[in-house]
Order: sequence, then C-alpha cells, then structure tokens
Amino acid sequence: MLSVAIALHVLSAVIWVGGMFFAHQVLRPAALPLDTNIRLALWSRTFAQFFPWVWAAIIILPASGYWMIFSAFGGMRSLGMHVHIMQTLGIVMILIYLHVFFGPYRRFNQALAQNDLPAAGQRLAQIRRFVGVNLILGLVVVAVAAAGRYF
Repeated sequence: MLSVAIALHVLSAVIWVGGMFFAHQVLRPAALPLDTNIRLALWSRTFAQFFPWVWAAIIILPASGYWMIFSAFGGMRSLGMHVHIMQTLGIVMILIYLHVFFGPYRRFNQALAQNDLPAAGQRLAQIRRFVGVNLILGLVVVAVAAAGRYF
C-alpha cells in the first residue's frame, strides 16, 4: 500500500507542477501573438481540461501524504524538516489554487460569457500571476522532496 501511496503522490505532483510549467513557460508565450478572441478561447479550453486534474491532485496529494505520515512513517514527530516544508508549501499552493478557481477563473468565464474581452484579459493576467507564484512554490517543493532528506 505504501508504494501505491507514493506513486499517487508523486504522479499528482508531477501532473500539477508539470502542467503549470507547460502552461506558464510554453503555452503562454506561444499564445501571445494570437488574436485576442482565439487566445482567450484557447485559455478557456485549456483551463477546462487542466483544472479537473488539479482538483484530483489537491485531493490525492494531502490524502496520500497524510496516509503515509500516519500509517507508514510514525506520525508528524518522526518526520524530517523537508516533509514539514513540503506540507506547508503544499497547503499554500492549494489555497492559491482555490483562490484562482473561485476568484479570477470564475470571473474570467463570466467575462467571456458576456463577451467582455478586456475584463477576460485582465482576469487571465491575474491567473497568470498566481500560477507563476504557484509554479515557483511547486518547483521548490519538488526540489525539497528530491533532495531535502540529504541536507
């Protein structure tokens, strides 16, 4: 069971952080020269496809992490500092995602539905900034997960 929890945990992190990296560092620059209507439609479809995966990740990551902590690793006191750092940053990342989903992303969709392209563009810029912060946090978590126990 531990191997299943570890695999689910790692795969969820890879999907979430990797998806943010792709969106922020690859798709965004590639989409910039597109016509505004096309660019906003592309982002709308991209978010609609990616966000269900993020929802799965923000459920699986804490569930698998806490299962491992309490079932396999002897509880919170037996953990190294790197696990506490991962946990703290992971919670911050989840809170940022929830803010994005229920705030700027909801308003982005409303603006698109009303064909208010300037407002949709403003919301997209907000989402980009939050995703950029979450991407940095996610990369730090990955580095801490990979190397933290060796510090």
